[in-house]
Amino acid sequence: MLRPPMTCRGKVKNGVVVLEDARALPEDTVVSVEPIVSPDAPALGEDLMRFAGTIKGMPSDMSRNHDHYAHGAPRK
Repeated sequence: MLRPPMTCRGKVKNGVVVLEDARALPEDTVVSVEPIVSPDAPALGEDLMRFAGTIKGMPSDMSRNHDHYAHGAPRK
């Protein structure tokens, strides 16, 4: 008989998911892990903006012509 889906909470400790209630699932149960993201966490783009303009010595048109400098494509 199949059990209904259940949710078990836990945290990652040294690369291993440790459940709050270790007895919640039988040994060898196959699970799927989905991280819980805080609604207050910044979006990836917002988080990366803190690095904008921090690399010294780059051409002033680096962002516009990245493919030119990285791969030899024609300049825009």
